[in-house]
Amino acid sequence: MKIVFALLWLLRLLPMWLIGALAWLLGSLAYALARERRRVGLINLRLCFPDMSLAERKLLIRRNFQHMIRLALEYGVCWWSSAERIRKLVTVKNLHYVTDLRAKGEDVILFYPHFVAFEMGAYRMNQDIPLVSVYSHQKNRELDAQIYKGRQRYDNCYIVSRQESLRSIIKAMRQDHAPFLYLPDQDFGPRDSLFVKFFDTDAATIPGLSRIAKLAKAHVVPVIARRVGNRFELEYYPPWENYPTDDVEADTRRMNAFLEERIREIPDQYFWLHKRFKTRPAGQPRFY
Repeated sequence: MKIVFALLWLLRLLPMWLIGALAWLLGSLAYALARERRRVGLINLRLCFPDMSLAERKLLIRRNFQHMIRLALEYGVCWWSSAERIRKLVTVKNLHYVTDLRAKGEDVILFYPHFVAFEMGAYRMNQDIPLVSVYSHQKNRELDAQIYKGRQRYDNCYIVSRQESLRSIIKAMRQDHAPFLYLPDQDFGPRDSLFVKFFDTDAATIPGLSRIAKLAKAHVVPVIARRVGNRFELEYYPPWENYPTDDVEADTRRMNAFLEERIREIPDQYFWLHKRFKTRPAGQPRFY
């Protein structure tokens, strides 16, 4: 792991276009070699975009591999490049949707889905506002320590373990009204999940966005991180009105519907290599 960290530290010295060129090469190689991940991505696209041809799906997943490798190579920039460099790399749009609420003493949950620019976007975001983040410990101790240290680099992030209760999250949010950075758009298994449509397929979805918003009396502000060429864009969207409601399932479907719209805008930048439909309703066949 020390060799990996050393390589990432050196890579951060390169211009972003050169990191991108290296990611294009390594991503193309990974697409050819990582047969199982490639299969997962193609199944996900078939379920979400049934009208897309096989050739189009293969091209999109190849680009997705390149984006994912680039995400990995950019960790050195996130961890060790100057804050000024990250500020220059990331264009921020509509931050006022959050700062206006915080100025009024309101709490905020940032719905932040898994797009390939999410890591760089989070480091840029944390320069502007404090954040509450849920953290899952990694099996490798060195990697775990580095990720944890990286998330604390601005001394402006309240980290809560995934094993802690909702009360711990809400308590952390109320320190300086720090927004809760929430990424609930993956399959975390059947426990505490609802089966809600994601595109046209039932997907095990954590309804925490609705439940935490209700418990914390917090506003939900979606945020999307995009890669734009060799730069990034972090866009905040207006706070959702009439959210949450008394219908948790409808609230969760609203979350997925918003995400679908953003995916259609940049389909090659979503986390397609994750087994999003791994958990199935009783009696339904497995996809993977």
